[in-house]
Amino acid sequence: MAALQSARSHRHPSPQPAAEAPAAPAGVAVTLDGITHRFGASTAVDNVTLEIKAGELVALLGPSGCGKTTLLRILAGFQAQTLGRVVIGDRVVDSLPPAGRGVGIVFQNYALFPHMTVAQNVAYGLEARGAARDAVRARVEAMLGLVKLDAMRDRFPKQLSGGQQQRVALARALAIQPSILLLDEPFAALDKNLRLDMQIEIKQLQRRFGITTIMVTHDQEEALSMADRIAVLSRGKLEQFGTPEDVYDRPGTLFVNGFVGSANQLRGRVVRASGSVAEVALEAGTVLTAVTPDAALAAGDPAILCVRPENLRLATEAAPQQIAGTVDLALPLGPVVVYEVRTADGGQVKVTEPRVAGAALRAPGTPVRLQPVSPQTCRAFAVPAGA
Repeated sequence: MAALQSARSHRHPSPQPAAEAPAAPAGVAVTLDGITHRFGASTAVDNVTLEIKAGELVALLGPSGCGKTTLLRILAGFQAQTLGRVVIGDRVVDSLPPAGRGVGIVFQNYALFPHMTVAQNVAYGLEARGAARDAVRARVEAMLGLVKLDAMRDRFPKQLSGGQQQRVALARALAIQPSILLLDEPFAALDKNLRLDMQIEIKQLQRRFGITTIMVTHDQEEALSMADRIAVLSRGKLEQFGTPEDVYDRPGTLFVNGFVGSANQLRGRVVRASGSVAEVALEAGTVLTAVTPDAALAAGDPAILCVRPENLRLATEAAPQQIAGTVDLALPLGPVVVYEVRTADGGQVKVTEPRVAGAALRAPGTPVRLQPVSPQTCRAFAVPAGA
């Protein structure tokens, strides 16, 4: 509730009509142009630029303190940036208060008014904008039907489950017919099963209405399953902006590779580099070919070669580009088995294999050879300073 109250009490000095921006590329709904925000000597957001297409769902993904929530607050108008511009459609909205930006918001704690009924909560934004009583009533009924809460219109928030409260918050956000929907960690307070149900429900609604949606999350699975594109942030900087497939299969930085999904990180040294391909001699005792997004890598440079557990195969016969090791642990996890393999240099490598019903697991101590699926599934990065 505090978050919503802060939205009501937020004041901008002498709001001015929104300026027109230079024509945006066709289909662009939101532009964050060189956004920087500083808290004293600390930089929370560092020169972030994003173009978000009309009708897509974009996830701002990163760990706590990466700047994603600050970026959302700047877009909503709750926080003024230090540098840069926010453009919605063809309007620069930096001088506009939250209510003038045409955005609907679902807060992490839902921010429902406890003294208002479900229907009154949904009606709040419409009434605050001076909508006619009949129009408010019709819109509230439509929104309650949309989120399947018609029968609960006269209940109070404390009488609802977490999922029902979230539906009310979503109905309130959509009631004002926003051009942009903002979701701030919308599933954080829900248990795992309900979280999945609500992810599906919100994604279906978002597609049905074609509303441009920006979602803040620290949960990589949420981002990968829901988003059309993902902006990965770290320490205020934009690390990568791309489709879930790009971010997961073709991480552009070592941080993205480690934060999104699980990845083995093997140290070695570059023996040959040409364009986007590098050959890395691993401390584990073999040479592997990898794709490198780091054009600066050269022969002799230390490197970290990354490969995801599902992109390794356990082989029993020797072949080029394999890593020798022994099984330390077999961990069955429903449809898959995760193996921990100890390599010649004492390192640990995870391998994921489909589990076959009735098949015996590889026992600890079993010698194996690890084979990457292809060089394209291996990524080589420069070793960060001090690492």
